[in-house]
Amino acid sequence: MDIQKVGVIGAGQMGIGIAQVFVQAGYDVLLNDIDPSLLEPARTTIVETLDHLVERERISASERDEALRHLHLEPDLTKLGASELIVESAVEDEAVKVDIFKTLGPHLGPDTILTTNTSSISITRLASTTDRPERFMGLHFMNPAPVMNLIELIRGIATDDETFNRMRDVVARLGKTPAVAEDFPAFIVNRILLPMINEAVYTLYEGVGTVESIDTAMRLGTRHPMGPLELADFIGLDTCLAIMNVLHDGLADTKYRPCPLLVKYVEAGWLGRKTGRGFYDYRGEVPVPTR
Repeated sequence: MDIQKVGVIGAGQMGIGIAQVFVQAGYDVLLNDIDPSLLEPARTTIVETLDHLVERERISASERDEALRHLHLEPDLTKLGASELIVESAVEDEAVKVDIFKTLGPHLGPDTILTTNTSSISITRLASTTDRPERFMGLHFMNPAPVMNLIELIRGIATDDETFNRMRDVVARLGKTPAVAEDFPAFIVNRILLPMINEAVYTLYEGVGTVESIDTAMRLGTRHPMGPLELADFIGLDTCLAIMNVLHDGLADTKYRPCPLLVKYVEAGWLGRKTGRGFYDYRGEVPVPTR
């Protein structure tokens, strides 16, 4: 069965980007969120992004219009069951994801493939809560999804070859490059990236450097396009903490212990760009370090 209709669950930053990638590749997308009030703003964001691409002559106006014809907002999660492919991109919370799959399960077609955009949670464990572990796998987009070329493909222990091959074909149609990862905590990218960010937070916590000096050192000293603390704010400090907790719990190694300062920022609700404050304060015209 050809994949033509894709259900995307989650209208946050990642879900919006994933939906855009699929509609630009010609897939019909049903975009859902537990909070229906987020759906129209999500459409607005996609429209504005595509308009910007037209202005920059990256795509034509007709390509923009065609992509938007493929985008459909769907507040009823069960209606996504008619899709051939589901991409779950809800908050990085295992209980939330399991509840989504359980709600959706009775409404799925027999051949529907379930995927999750989780950045760290066990694919095998999530798959075991569904009625189709053989047709379940990880499809981890990088952020921002329309810009980043990589998608991690993660098989659970039960994922069959047909599902894996079909998802590899989808990645190719999206114009992305796959990296196949084994189902271990945080997979490849975040297994390497998040401990680096966590160590940058420790460097701040221990007074080795300020927010500004740490980010400047890494931008100029290693040619990273974004300093690790700026990047943490972009990702979301709650997401960073969740991934570090998965690494710490899953691998039982103290080197993955989340920095207490990261925990404190999350407890304060200073989650980065999305809340206006994190390691930087974004409420003014120019971001200002908070430490």
